[in-house]
Amino acid sequence: MVTYRDFVSAFRDLELGRKSHILVHASLSAFGGVRGGAEAVAGALQATSERMLVPTFTYQTMITPQVGPKGNAVRYGSADDQSSHAEFFTPDLPSHPSMGAIAEAVRLHPAARRSSHPILSFAGINAEGALEAQSMEDPLGPIRCLADEDGDVLLLGVDHRSNTSLHLAERLAGRKQFVRWALTPEGVMECPGIPGCSEGFQAIAPRLEGVSRAARLGQGTLELVPMRDLIHAATSWIRENPLALLCNRVACQRCEAVRASLRMMPSDGGPSRE
Repeated sequence: MVTYRDFVSAFRDLELGRKSHILVHASLSAFGGVRGGAEAVAGALQATSERMLVPTFTYQTMITPQVGPKGNAVRYGSADDQSSHAEFFTPDLPSHPSMGAIAEAVRLHPAARRSSHPILSFAGINAEGALEAQSMEDPLGPIRCLADEDGDVLLLGVDHRSNTSLHLAERLAGRKQFVRWALTPEGVMECPGIPGCSEGFQAIAPRLEGVSRAARLGQGTLELVPMRDLIHAATSWIRENPLALLCNRVACQRCEAVRASLRMMPSDGGPSRE
């Protein structure tokens, strides 16, 4: 049974401290039994960092319209049943279950604040500036802000497929982004700048050797990566190889849409005229 003190000790071994600014992606179940559950891990994170962010994305608000822009990796009108069950975004809407119990525990912490993006919200403690950096046009603004502050990505029991900062690298490298729609009390809201698939992101791991720090705790692993180094490595790789970090799943509409956008570019690499 892993305890609060075990997590505090492991975080300090990774050189987290009271001046650390971290973006956390976590899986509670990866560590086996944890005494005190997700709340204990959230407490250990708060005790060993100055500023903390977690993704509290709400995919359950998304709807699929009947029509929309081309090349958007959406089969319009194909998800009517899902759309009919979409939930309205509100500030207290629970994060999607895929975000994990630890992210939800941070969201519910009395000291936490949350951004208002109806699909890609973040919650944080002592992170008001980063949360305010988000807009509809720049949904990954909180990550950009944390990177500017020499922040780190902390992966708890997950790998880089959960690493949202790599989506910022894709955007900075000029990779195609998408439009999605969310249900809000004010009506359906169009959300631009939505990133693509992350299933190919683990390929970045060899390029981070010597930069990241890792440890084991119970049945799980912990990895801390400086955000600036991570984003620089990924952005440079995508600019060198526009197919980098895309997945190879045959049915992945988003990665295929990215590949299609590259095929439309002229041979000199300049903007397409199509």
